[in-house]
Amino acid sequence: MSELPMNRPTNWQSPEIALRTKRRYRKEKIFHALGFSAVVIAGFFLVSLLGKIISDGSEGFIQTSIDVDIPFSSSILGDPRELGAAEFEKQIRQVNMLLLIQGAMNDYFPEVTKRKEKRQILRMFSTGAREQLRNIILSNPAVVGSTQRVRLLASDDIDQVIKGNIDISLPENNRKVKDVEIAWLTKFETEDRVSRNFHTRFFTSGDSREPELAGIWGATVGSALTLLVTLTIAFPVGVLTAIYLEEFAPKNRFTDILEININNLAAVPSIVFGLLGLAVFLGVMNLPRSAPLVGGLTLALMTLPTIIIASRAAIKAVPPSIRDAARGLGASPMQVVFHHVLPLAMPGILTGTIIGMAQALGETAPLLMIGMVAFIVDIPGSVTDAATALPVQIFLWADSPERAFTEKTSAAIMVLLAFLITMNGVAIWLRQKFERQW
Repeated sequence: MSELPMNRPTNWQSPEIALRTKRRYRKEKIFHALGFSAVVIAGFFLVSLLGKIISDGSEGFIQTSIDVDIPFSSSILGDPRELGAAEFEKQIRQVNMLLLIQGAMNDYFPEVTKRKEKRQILRMFSTGAREQLRNIILSNPAVVGSTQRVRLLASDDIDQVIKGNIDISLPENNRKVKDVEIAWLTKFETEDRVSRNFHTRFFTSGDSREPELAGIWGATVGSALTLLVTLTIAFPVGVLTAIYLEEFAPKNRFTDILEININNLAAVPSIVFGLLGLAVFLGVMNLPRSAPLVGGLTLALMTLPTIIIASRAAIKAVPPSIRDAARGLGASPMQVVFHHVLPLAMPGILTGTIIGMAQALGETAPLLMIGMVAFIVDIPGSVTDAATALPVQIFLWADSPERAFTEKTSAAIMVLLAFLITMNGVAIWLRQKFERQW
């Protein structure tokens, strides 16, 4: 298209202008279409990912149980009336509860006489079933000598059969659950002894090698202790650093370099902070390995740049007139900052802090470097106890070969996402509630 002459007034009704306007509108429509398509594609992948996690994870909150008539034989357990309470408890903790399940199965399947098949029947139940029986007896010794119907946890293989994750139409050699076990399970189902229940143990227990016994409580406590250490260190240090750089530090070459380095640290890969924690906290300071204390210190280093940058932005957003008015009334520089500027900037500071903590909650790489990838069964009681964290727990379960851990992984991801969404929601609420428009 030829250029419009510059030595005469533009004719806005000319064919050249109409053609140029038409092309501009066409480009705008193409740009809008591309932007809308990008949003649709991104939304599709996001919905697909969340849908897959929710469909798999919802099964992780459900566990199969089998109702069994257990004969609590006094010949196996002892008589609580003859033994003292302390002696009876000691006896119960030493008794093999598998004998009670074996006795129930002998009564329920009298046709099963082979030793190998008897062992197969017992494998239909979780190893946690023995703990269930022990707890029932200890909580109510009066059950000794009677037969009670007890809802016992099924093994992970039986659970996967009930959930349809093991195809029983395949040849017997191609699946873990054999035909005879399916026949026994069918008998249980026919008599309405098989049920699917909300698995409270998933939220109340620590990790386990058995999928049906594994829970997230240990990892949740470990994450909470780690974030407590992170917040205790990163928040005051980050806020005070931001106050100094924004209100008191002289503008010279040193502070310019310091600001550049803080901004660069916010973009450093998280695994670098893990290497730093490994070298300093474990290699030099000899702090306990795989402890929330070390994890919190490492994540505090990673979170500091985010908190500093957010705090500086919030402090800078406070109008200079607030400072001038405070000084005009005779306030000292410290009083100006801590009595006037900081309270007004606190919503933005808290928002940045919560977002930084949410980032720390989802980090895995730094914790792997400092050894928080260990298999921990016990619930940590302090910041120096061995512990793991929710992201690391998800990593461990995702690497497990059992099919049942797949749904446990997705369920744990749902819990982690719930925490992250809650923390970001709180940050948005704080900003909307307390932020002022200047």
